[in-house]
Formats: sequence, C-alpha cells, structure tokens
Amino acid sequence: MKMNDLSESELARAASTFAALGSEQRLTVLRTLVRAGPEGLTIGALGERAGVTGSTLTHHMKILAQAGLVTQTRQGRQIICAAVAYDELRDLSNFLLNECCADASCAHDPESPPHD
Repeated sequence: MKMNDLSESELARAASTFAALGSEQRLTVLRTLVRAGPEGLTIGALGERAGVTGSTLTHHMKILAQAGLVTQTRQGRQIICAAVAYDELRDLSNFLLNECCADASCAHDPESPPHD
C-alpha cells in the first residue's frame, strides 16, 4: 500500500491519536494504565503511580479519553481509569511499520534489523 492510498480520515485519525500521546506525562499515564491491565486503577492510584495528580491528571485523562485510548467509569464514590484501546495502539505501531522500506531500492523484511 502506498502512502497516498491512505484515506484522509485514516491519516487524520492517526495524527490525532499521535498528538494525544505527544506529552511525556500523557504517555506515562497511558503506560501506567496499560501496565495495570483491563481492571484499571482508581484515579488516586493512577496519579500516585504515574506521578501526575489533581487537575493536571484530569486534563491528561480528558485528552486521552477524547482520543479513545482510555475510559473513566464511576464505581460508587471512585473513578476507575483504564486503558481500553489496545488494538488502537497496535494499529498506531502498524501505521508506521506497514510501509517499512516500501520506497527502498531493495526489499527489506520489517521483522529483521536493518543492515549497516
């Protein structure tokens, strides 16, 4: 697939999701939730583990939720945060790697390291 074969909406979606991950703190928050697994963490535990608390954490969670990477659900008096877009994260990686060396003069297997 050539780069120009991507639809504008696919390209816009990838750019939007990459933009949501364009902060060290948001990336740390997401990694913390991925490590926690599908059960997620309370907002307090997430903040403690990620080192981001209060309104800053709320801001980052909002951006990650808008990108479809995390959810927040209320359970009683607690807010549970969880990473939900494991397939989306794999798709982002594949977005970059699927065309590995497509324009190179010789074919390259994306699974093997590049030759020096």
